[in-house]
Amino acid sequence: MEKIIIDCDPGIDDSLAIMLALNSPEVEVVGITIVAGNSPCELGFKNAKRVLKFLGRLDVPVYVGADRPRVREYVNALDTHGSDGLGESFLPEVPDQMIPDLSAAEFMSQTLKGGDVSVIALGPLTNLADIIDRDREVFLSIKRLVSMGGNFRSHGNCSPVAEYNYWEDPDSAKVVFNAMYEAGREIEMVGLDVTRKIVLTYDILDEMKRKNPVVGDFVEKITNFYFKFHWEWEHIRGCVINDPLAVAQFIDQSILSGFSAFTDVETLGISIGQTVVDSMGFYRKESNALIYTKVNEKAFWDLFLPRILGIKGESNE
Repeated sequence: MEKIIIDCDPGIDDSLAIMLALNSPEVEVVGITIVAGNSPCELGFKNAKRVLKFLGRLDVPVYVGADRPRVREYVNALDTHGSDGLGESFLPEVPDQMIPDLSAAEFMSQTLKGGDVSVIALGPLTNLADIIDRDREVFLSIKRLVSMGGNFRSHGNCSPVAEYNYWEDPDSAKVVFNAMYEAGREIEMVGLDVTRKIVLTYDILDEMKRKNPVVGDFVEKITNFYFKFHWEWEHIRGCVINDPLAVAQFIDQSILSGFSAFTDVETLGISIGQTVVDSMGFYRKESNALIYTKVNEKAFWDLFLPRILGIKGESNE
């Protein structure tokens, strides 16, 4: 069983990713850390607790981290995720859940020192950049770093060229990618090229409600706003659920494939947040990123659906 920290900004698809991770026997979620992104930190903390309560897993600790990007001003994504960050489901708050005094960076620094813990980053990389500032060796002790963020050939989702997580805090993303390069390591970039293929459709949602009405109803509540948003802005009859794909790939590395390349992040101008992937080797630099470009969609759904629905021994046909 692999120990993981989920660094996230809940967020509708973050919540689905947490549900997948906590229903997967291959991983042990030792903690959830919150970063400002889709939702402001305090709201993200409350949303993580709401999901954990639904799952009956309030034993999983949640820590709050950076409440703003490294350099630029914070821009939330509540227009995409709803005013409550969970699709305007307005689920009741979990009572008596105080934000711990220990910060996300402090928790991660303490937990990562053993070298046997991986990080799945589902939001901006601000918390990870903070760890680099504190102790680069602790950061480099991360066993495996999977980041939902960036894009290679796909267009952006908050600008023509940038994906939201890296657009939100490009400076932190650049720090993380550069640290990986200097250490001869690779970050796994689960970007829009592959996540755009993971579309929760009305048919899939209906199947979920039929097979497990309790979970299906919960998913419907938090994704209804998401469905409307994707139809309005991308004319998709469904909603793209980016973050669960990063968790699925951590569990089963056959779901995604791609290539290694040196990658940098633009921090200024109209291309802010763009991941510049040197696929042709112009810079003559060693790779610091594994760029995923192909996804086995059936394999994803065969893993995702039975697990969050609690159906053993069944695959999605």
